[in-house]
Amino acid sequence: MKDIANRFVENPLLSPSDLPPSREGLEITCLLNPGVFQFQNKIWLAVRVAERPKQIENIISFPILTEAGTIQIIEILKDHPELIATDARVINYQGVDYLTTLSHIRLLCSEDGKHFYEPEGYPHLVGEGILETFGIEDCRVSLIEGKYYLTFTSVSPSGVGVGLRTTTDWKNFKKHGLIFPPHNKDCAIFEEKINGLFYALHRPSSVDIGGNYIWIASSPDGIHWGNHKCIIKTRKESWDSKRVGAGAAPIKTDLGWLEIYHGANEFHQYCLGAFLLDLKDPARVISRTETPIMFPKTNYELSGFFGNVVFTNGHIIEPDGDTLTLYYGASDEFVCGAQFSIREILSLLKKL
Repeated sequence: MKDIANRFVENPLLSPSDLPPSREGLEITCLLNPGVFQFQNKIWLAVRVAERPKQIENIISFPILTEAGTIQIIEILKDHPELIATDARVINYQGVDYLTTLSHIRLLCSEDGKHFYEPEGYPHLVGEGILETFGIEDCRVSLIEGKYYLTFTSVSPSGVGVGLRTTTDWKNFKKHGLIFPPHNKDCAIFEEKINGLFYALHRPSSVDIGGNYIWIASSPDGIHWGNHKCIIKTRKESWDSKRVGAGAAPIKTDLGWLEIYHGANEFHQYCLGAFLLDLKDPARVISRTETPIMFPKTNYELSGFFGNVVFTNGHIIEPDGDTLTLYYGASDEFVCGAQFSIREILSLLKKL
């Protein structure tokens, strides 16, 4: 495998200790997987903040949101016979799945793209209602005709779906509910209409027939979606053999729409690759990388809350038009940055 990422020497850019928890009694376990956008001449991160109570020996405790918006703490003995806790991210208790942390989205900004701070006057985006009681995660941001579209993972006991909120000023938001019902995530909306339609990549999940594949859909208004097509599947005995999912909004190039995506294998190692879509018919895949363009190799990518992970859902294109600055979650705990040459990524694509 050939890793072509130029990682920032400042990595990790953000660690859990860099921000205060949202409320007393909780601590930040992870900062990860930020959506990225430009606003008021600054680079902004819509970063996922995962929290839980400080853990006590022999007890697993975690928060959930009630329908009324208050937080309830659940405590379970680690040796309880009806507890399955083999995954750091999800447990099963008495036949019900729970997340070990509760996530919300927090807005940070930077003048240089490397040193981020939390400005005053901007709200935390938190789960609201019965379909977000386990929190909201992994925000992706697309700017279309002066409006920012925020897609994110909405989690509840009913499943994992894609929520949408829109804004023009990042202080007032319009909520549109779920635009893709469970089980679905990794939704990235193109930042340009094609033939008068919105397009989005998304990732429905199947446990019996099919798999965790990337699909594309179109919409007349950015809210109601249809004409779904499966375009990228997992590959046996490959780095992306278990699941694939979209990163941020595809990048428009002369050759096509370039998408950076994540793939994982049976060992839960997450790497990044790329594929290219036709400019006029984005449901047509032109080419795809055979090997990753980035894989976990540094200490902060190999070890953390859930190690061996690089995962992105946000980037910016620098003024030179070729440098792609990509922000990513490392080991499900840290926020990091790296740069790529778009031309180099394009040179690694293999026609299908």
